[in-house]
Amino acid sequence: MTRPRLLVVDDDVESCEVVAEALRAEGYEVATAQGGHAALALATEHVFDIVVSDIRMPDLNGVNLLRGLREATPDVSVILMTAFGTVEAALEAIKQGAYDYVSKPLHLDELLVTVGRAIEQRRLVRENQRFRQTLQDRYQLGNIVGVSPCMLDVFKLIARVAPTRSTVLITGESGTGKEVVARALHFNGPRAAGPFVTIDCAGLAESLLESELFGHVRGAFTGAVTARRGLFETGHAGTVFLDEVSDIGPNMQAKLLRVLELQEIKPVGSNETIRIDVRLVAATNKDLQAEVREGRFREDLFYRLNVVSVHLPPLRDRREDIPALAHHFLRKYGEANGKAIGGIVPETMARLEAYSWPGNVRELENAIERAVAVSIHPILLPDDLPLHIASYSATTEAGESGPVELVPLDAVSRRHIARVLAATGGNKKRAAEILGVDRRTLYRMLERYGMPTSEAPPED
Repeated sequence: MTRPRLLVVDDDVESCEVVAEALRAEGYEVATAQGGHAALALATEHVFDIVVSDIRMPDLNGVNLLRGLREATPDVSVILMTAFGTVEAALEAIKQGAYDYVSKPLHLDELLVTVGRAIEQRRLVRENQRFRQTLQDRYQLGNIVGVSPCMLDVFKLIARVAPTRSTVLITGESGTGKEVVARALHFNGPRAAGPFVTIDCAGLAESLLESELFGHVRGAFTGAVTARRGLFETGHAGTVFLDEVSDIGPNMQAKLLRVLELQEIKPVGSNETIRIDVRLVAATNKDLQAEVREGRFREDLFYRLNVVSVHLPPLRDRREDIPALAHHFLRKYGEANGKAIGGIVPETMARLEAYSWPGNVRELENAIERAVAVSIHPILLPDDLPLHIASYSATTEAGESGPVELVPLDAVSRRHIARVLAATGGNKKRAAEILGVDRRTLYRMLERYGMPTSEAPPED
């Protein structure tokens, strides 16, 4: 992890330096301030993890400094140093949010233990926050749903690449699930316990994007009243996901290339560099090679990003995945809304399969969420779907709205088998009965079409 940053505050210069040197000897990065006002000014200019402050100072005592820090940098942990006669004040400060206090005259060993505990607590709190935020997504491979051969290839590639630290470029239309794949790479790899931070680069001004990624010092630009960590520093020992990376401007492309090459950043307005250790995953809905040819994207950065490429096909090119996805979202939103909706009638599924899905998986998810919300039946009916989707059918798609989609017979068979398996919840015995074949024949068909069998075929 990056070295913890500490600020030692004491109006006694000699005492301040003794404490600072002891902390530096433990490997911490330490700054000092002679008085409360100076400390508050420093804390708005730089980011600190821990502030160690005396309580009795003539200009601004430790309790009032604590209040000021809570307003300016609420994330900082404060340890107060107190003489015998001010224990009550220290206890009052703890009620107001101080982490702990140590008594004067100081025992440096006691202070070092207290600082160590504060840093460990901050780590655990942040880990717990990340855990709560990602608990449902912890094993994201299970949330990438598909039975089509192209999606099986994606699953295999994720499984191979996740354990590495290689940079990954995810391509595909909007709504195909690029962030879901990025999370799968993170949470199925060795950095799963570390942070996963994400930013959508589209629509952000270059100066704002630079501040978001690299952080800034106080006064770096109008409105920068306090220092702030950037996403690369926040994502240290984890993964940084840059969505729509193709929208980054030329200057930021050069700075991003430097980050990839040197694993270091420079906050906006600072002359100091910060070492980082992050895995970068980027995504785009554009053809980056075409952007390179047109001179809008750096070729050297493209090669740095495109170490491993994962392409997500649009939903219209993997329609056999629609039943499995629809049932996945039905379970998700049924549970979330406390609705026991047991399935999807064939006519409803036919409308879902006939629709072209320009918004891809995201649009399908929204459609099922809406259907679950409005449904008053124990099963989804066509009228539960949004009107523009409910108006589609296999007949209209083929005859009235345009030409029929001409596909090989194998594709038709694969889609039908996928639909039946989804309707039976994956029950191979029941699916075989509906299809009019024995279970062994069904397993041969699954193997032929590259669809998962999940279990060994029955013995003859």
